[in-house]
Amino acid sequence: MKKLFTILFALCLCMSALAADKVKVTVSNSLSFARGDEYVELDVNALKSKLGTDGSLVVTDADGREVASQLTYDGKLIFQVGVPAKGKSVYYVEAGTPSAYEQKVFGRQFPERVDDIAWENNRVAFRCYGPALQKSGERAWGYDIWNKRTDKLVVEERYAGELDPEIASVCKKLRARGENALADDLYNSVSYHVDHGNGMDCYKVGPTLGAGTTAILENGGKDIRYPRCYTTYEILDKGPLRFTVKLIYGTETIEGQQVVETRVISLDAGSQMNKAVVSYSGLSKAMPIATGIIVHNENPSAYVLNEKAGYMGYEDLGDPNQYKEKYRAKQNKDFGKIYVGAVLAKPNASMEFRAGEGLPGACGHILAISNYQGADYTYYFGTGWSRNPATDFQSMTSWEAYLSRFAEQVQSPLKVKF
Repeated sequence: MKKLFTILFALCLCMSALAADKVKVTVSNSLSFARGDEYVELDVNALKSKLGTDGSLVVTDADGREVASQLTYDGKLIFQVGVPAKGKSVYYVEAGTPSAYEQKVFGRQFPERVDDIAWENNRVAFRCYGPALQKSGERAWGYDIWNKRTDKLVVEERYAGELDPEIASVCKKLRARGENALADDLYNSVSYHVDHGNGMDCYKVGPTLGAGTTAILENGGKDIRYPRCYTTYEILDKGPLRFTVKLIYGTETIEGQQVVETRVISLDAGSQMNKAVVSYSGLSKAMPIATGIIVHNENPSAYVLNEKAGYMGYEDLGDPNQYKEKYRAKQNKDFGKIYVGAVLAKPNASMEFRAGEGLPGACGHILAISNYQGADYTYYFGTGWSRNPATDFQSMTSWEAYLSRFAEQVQSPLKVKF
C-alpha cells in the first residue's frame, strides 16, 4: 500500500509539472492588410486544462502587457488582437485575476419605453422593438439605428432624457394652455431625436426590415413575411467587450407550418457590425429567407449589391419629416449620412432591389436572399455615420470599402493556435 501511495504521489508531481505556467496563443492573418479590430475566441475549458487551473484567466501580449478580455456565455475567452498583413502575433494566457476593464458595451430592455431592447458599443447603437409596442398597435418591425459621435455609452442617458417625467408633465401643462411651441421647444431640449452633442436617432424604421433584419419569403419567394416584435428575450453577455442578446419571436403560421424564430445578436467593442445568428424551428421544408435594408424615397438608388463578395450597403439621409415644419430646416441639417450594411458569413445569396407598397416614406428594400434548410443562418449588420469623427465614412465609396474589407475578414478568419 505504501508503494502504491508513492506511485500515486509521483504521478501527481508529474501531472503538476506538465501543467503550463502560460499558454502561448499564436494568431495568424492570411490577408494582405493588417487586422486590428477583431476578436479571437478561445475555449475556456481547453485553456484551463492546459494550465491546470479552475480559476480566472489573464491575457497578455508578447511584451507582457495585460490585454482586456471577457468570458462569454458560451464558454469562450475573447480579446481583441492586432495582426500584421500576412503575419502572426503572439499572446499568452495564464491563471490570475484580471484587472477591472473599462465597460465598452451596454444593453438592456427598456420596459419604460414599450419594451425596447437597446444596445451599443463605443461607436454605434441599435434597438429593436418588443411586445408592449406590438400590443399598442404601432407597426415597427426592423432594427433601428441610433447614430453616435462619441465613444461614451449614451443609451441610458438618451432614454432618461426622452422619458423624463417632469419634462413630460410640464409639456402636457403647456399644451393644455395652448402653448404648443414652447412645449415643443422644451421636448426638443431633451429628445434623442435631436443631437445634443453625442448623436441622435433620425433613422426611420416603421413596418419594414429596417437596418438589416431577416425575414422568411412566402409564396414562392414573392412576399416578405415581416417578423413583428420579439416576444421574449435573454441577455447572455453584458460586457465589458461583448454584448449578446437572445430574442425569441411568437409562433407564426407560414404555409401551414408553425414557425418560431430565434435570433442571437452580439456586438463587440470597436466594431460597426453586429453578428446575428438566426434559426427557425418548425420549418419542415426549405424556404427562402432575406436579409433586408429599407430604401427611403429621399435616396432611392444610393445602394450597392455585391453578390460575389457577400455584402450590400445603402446611404440613408434620415427622416425628413421627423420634426414639425418649424424645426426641420435647423434639425435636418444635423442628420448627416447614415450608412447601413449587411455582410453574409457565406457569400451564396442572390441580391436585388425589390420595390414595395405600404412602406411609409420608402420605395422598397435591398435584399440578400438565401435558402434556409434548418441550419443556423449567420450574417452581420451594422452602420456608420458621417458625423462621427472617430470614423471616416463620408461617402458611399468609403462605406463600401469598409464592407468589402469586413467581408474579407469574415470569409478569411484569423487562425488561432494554442
